[in-house]
Order: sequence, then C-alpha cells, then structure tokens
Amino acid sequence: MKPFNVYPLFEITPIKAKGSWLWDDHGDKYLDLYGGHAVISIGHSHPHYINRLEEQLRKMGFYSNSVQNPLQEQLAEKLGNISGYPEYQLFLCNSGAEANENALKIASFITDRKKIIAFQKAFHGRTSGAVAATDNPKIMAEFNKGHEVVFVPLNDEFAFLRALDNQVAAVIIEGIQGVGGIHVPNTDFLQLISARCKANGSLLILDEIQSGYGRTGKFFAHQHAGIKPDLVTVAKGMGNGFPMGGVLIHPDIKPWSGMLGTTFGGNHLACVAGLAVLDVIENENLMANATVAGNYLIHELEALPIITEVRGMGLMIGFDLPDEHHSVRQTLLNEHKIFTGEAKPNTIRLLPSLALTKEEARIFIEALQSCLTTLEPESK
Repeated sequence: MKPFNVYPLFEITPIKAKGSWLWDDHGDKYLDLYGGHAVISIGHSHPHYINRLEEQLRKMGFYSNSVQNPLQEQLAEKLGNISGYPEYQLFLCNSGAEANENALKIASFITDRKKIIAFQKAFHGRTSGAVAATDNPKIMAEFNKGHEVVFVPLNDEFAFLRALDNQVAAVIIEGIQGVGGIHVPNTDFLQLISARCKANGSLLILDEIQSGYGRTGKFFAHQHAGIKPDLVTVAKGMGNGFPMGGVLIHPDIKPWSGMLGTTFGGNHLACVAGLAVLDVIENENLMANATVAGNYLIHELEALPIITEVRGMGLMIGFDLPDEHHSVRQTLLNEHKIFTGEAKPNTIRLLPSLALTKEEARIFIEALQSCLTTLEPESK
C-alpha cells in the first residue's frame, strides 16, 4: 500500500522544528512563515506544550466521551475567559471542517431551516456541508451538491440583503478569508450581517479557524468589528499541531442528549494541548506580539513598490505580486529557505507563529527585497 497522492509536495523533508524554524534531513534550516496553514500558533516544540503533553500521556492518553473529563471543563473555562466569551458553551471536535459541519447542523436544528448564505472565495472545509459552503467547485463532488447554499460577494451589502430571506438557517463567514487570498470583511458589513441575522431569525456563524486564536491581535478577528455571533468555529492554532477543533455556542442555544457527538473530540491529550496553547498565549503576551510583528511586516511590505496590494491584520497577511513575479514564493523557499503560503493567482500568504520576532520578520523582508530586485521579469 502507498499514500493516496492528492498533495503536491515540496522536495523537502523536515525532521526537527523549534520556534519559527525547521530543519530538514540534509541539515538545512528554514524560516517558517506559514506554520503549516496557521496551525503553529505558539511556535514549534514549545517546552511548556511538550511538558504538558508528556505529563498527560504518562497518566492517560484517551478515553471516550462516555466518562467525566475535567480537562474539558478547564479548557472551556480558560478559552471563555481569554477569548472574551465566558458565557458561551464549547463543543469539542477534531478539525475545522468538523467544527463548521457541527455549527451548520446546530443552526439548522435551531431554526428548522436549511438554506445557507456563504461568500465568494470562501473556504470552510472539505466535509459535506462545509465543502458545499466553500466557493470552489473543483473540490465538490456531486454528493455534496444537495445542500442549499447561496454565495454572495464579500462586503456587498445589497447582494447580501437580496439573498437573506425567511428560509435562511445561517450565514457563515470567515473572520478573514484565508484560502481565498486574505480578504477582510468590512466592519460595517459584519455589523450589518449581525443585525439582520438577529432580525431574520437566522444564526451567524463566524469561521475563525484560521483567523482566530490571537492571530489578528484580538482573540478573534470579528472582535475588531464589535459583534458577537451565535456560533464561532475554531481549530488550526487551537492545538499547535495536535488535531482539534471546537464550536463556541451562544448561551441561548440549549443542547439535548445526542444532539452532537464525536469519538475523539475533546480527548485528554487534545484538551491538554489546548490548555498549553492558551497558557503560552496568555503568559507570553502573544496577541500583543502579533500586533507589533504584524504592523512591522505590513509597513515594510507596503513600502515595496513592486507589491500591488497588502491585506490583513496582525500575523495574517497577504500581498499580491504582478504576473511577472509569480515565482517569488518558490525563490524564497529554494534560495532563501523561507516557507510562505499562497493563494491563486499571485498572492503570498504569511501565517507565522504568534511568537515571531522582529528580527525573524526582518530576515524575511530582506530576502523578499532581494528576490524582487534581482529577479528578472518572467513570462507567464
């Protein structure tokens, strides 16, 4: 048997990581400004994280949700306090797609409706309902197309109001669009959606899977707009590499036995990983660091004349390059040993650890300047 070949792979095999750095099997050192799709929130191999997991593993790694697990209560309390949502409830699962799937299901349960409004360029996952709310037909099978989803342009108030009717169970929107290219919802737009959902009896789902967990300088990106949605989905940076996800659920939504379920979600190791991440975010002031490091990167990127646009907040940043510089990301990786992300056609995405230092950010800026000044214009 061999792996099912669905991933385009770099010819790089990392074998060790610490902080914002990776080392491959040849001993080459790489600066990680992508964090495995924004997963590495507190830095690779953080000692507090490792110690908490090792300690728990020696006690017990797993048992099902048929028994009491005080670690779930500890995680819910700490997450509620740090995020500013102490009154909400927490359902734990295993991934971002699963978090969105459960949020959509909750909305349909509560409203007894099935229509969903999502946004163009959205990405919410690859499971059935989540991929139906993702604006990418290439990854949607016929099986997924039975869901009733309407896509409207981001920040288009008139299009949104035309789509909203009394059949809409939920509106799902990313705090900042990630895979779509780092597109930020306007504050006025988020406030309009929030108000109209309440008036319409529809639930508002904020997908903070990539944009949450302190990445924008606040715990959630939507908090910059001063709104409180009915449901908030989280994953990625939640476990710093340990697979976990969750749904923050408004206190007015009441659960019943069997409403949701999961085998692995909220297991002992996952909860300890989640607690360790929150400890480090809080104790090392990583949200403040995300603001400082992000502002530095955005300022420096905006000063580079070849870059056509810079978008984002904190350490969730995207910048566009002209067609003739479409190979810059590959050059950064091959020649400067720096990992970044991308969005088609020519957006480079930066999603580093929230512990990124200014010196590490400067290394990237100098490497990028070198790429842009030495690279000859290319043909498409």
